[in-house]
Amino acid sequence: MTDNAAKKRIVIVGSGFGGMAAAKALKGVDAEIALVDKTNHHLFQPLLYQVATAALSPADIATASRALLRHQPNVGVLMAEVTGVDADRRLVHLAGGRELPYDYLVLAIGAAYSFFGHDAWAEFAPTLKSLSDALSIRARLLSAFEKAEECGDPKLIAKLLTFVVVGAGPTGVELAGTIAELARSTLARDFKAIDPRSARVILCEAGPRALSAFPQRLSDYAAEALRSLGVELRLGEAVNEIDADGLFVGGARIEASNVLWCAGTEARPAARWLDAEAARNGAVKVAPDCSVPGRPEIFVIGDAASFSDSAGAPLPGLAPVAKQQGHYVGRLIKARLAGGADAEPFHYRNYGTMAIIGRSRAIADFGRFTLTGFPAWVTWSLVHLMLLVDFRSRLTVYVNWSWAWFTYARGARLLTSEARDDSG
Repeated sequence: MTDNAAKKRIVIVGSGFGGMAAAKALKGVDAEIALVDKTNHHLFQPLLYQVATAALSPADIATASRALLRHQPNVGVLMAEVTGVDADRRLVHLAGGRELPYDYLVLAIGAAYSFFGHDAWAEFAPTLKSLSDALSIRARLLSAFEKAEECGDPKLIAKLLTFVVVGAGPTGVELAGTIAELARSTLARDFKAIDPRSARVILCEAGPRALSAFPQRLSDYAAEALRSLGVELRLGEAVNEIDADGLFVGGARIEASNVLWCAGTEARPAARWLDAEAARNGAVKVAPDCSVPGRPEIFVIGDAASFSDSAGAPLPGLAPVAKQQGHYVGRLIKARLAGGADAEPFHYRNYGTMAIIGRSRAIADFGRFTLTGFPAWVTWSLVHLMLLVDFRSRLTVYVNWSWAWFTYARGARLLTSEARDDSG
């Protein structure tokens, strides 16, 4: 029997796509593995906006990390917050003073939204990165209609029913389109004093077009689909100020009780922890094997890493990138522990990118060909169902989507606590 004291220690920080893929790739390795995250679950972030807009419940897109790894006795799960890394002593610092020693370290800590130097705006414009964020936004959205129903003040009603989404990337487009459908279809017949269909949904983008990472044709289709849902597009107009009562966009004032931030992102502080070279967004510039230069025992993957492809362009912050990097790093560490040669440099296989705009409308870019409309929506739905980590989640999401498609209804509309009062 192997002496436990002689076993190598592997610490994986983050239970997202990258961290979970790394842990699963290390199945059967004779090592002590610790998966550390400040939550106790793996979250399917691409569907987080559907929790925020009452289409799905939190349990539909999140699964306990321990449940996913119960068949890997070499992996222990710690619900703790990492506060730093001592790379020289090979220690991970946890909140509360505990330290975890490691022989190999995988940092898959993701990214956070950036307010481009205007951090004070965060108080008034919530972001969408966690289940807590999604539930808070859901409460704000539903409460806005409830408050509008009872207030009786036309000016205040207009402010309550104005929803502004900042940032026209995939999350912003999906969120704006779904809010518009929530108002114009799901809630349309549920109120007496107000008409939910009168709600304004405004999507702001400083750049010249929505979904700029997609080809122009797909971007144009998305813009037209959003307008058909009643979404107002404000393109080429930067946000100048956000406060409790609204915002300035392109110099014009918009009174709104709900401003949601889906603009740029920045990496979490792995570069600072490691004193490593970082890209403009704070991501660690990693070697071709995803390791930190000069630190072959430390790997940074996913949104926390800046990895350039063969053409010199950085890989996008997408779930497939993190998942492939996690699998690659896990196999690399496994090979090193077995005394084998290092693997070839990491190579990302791009299987396409997609974005959903609303009911039966989406875009998909597979490089050699593209899809729009219902075919893209069906493809998006099937891909996301298969990417969910367990059968129960796939089944419940499929049932909820099917029910919503036929009835225009949403099943997660309960308000269980008093939402923040933004009526001023």
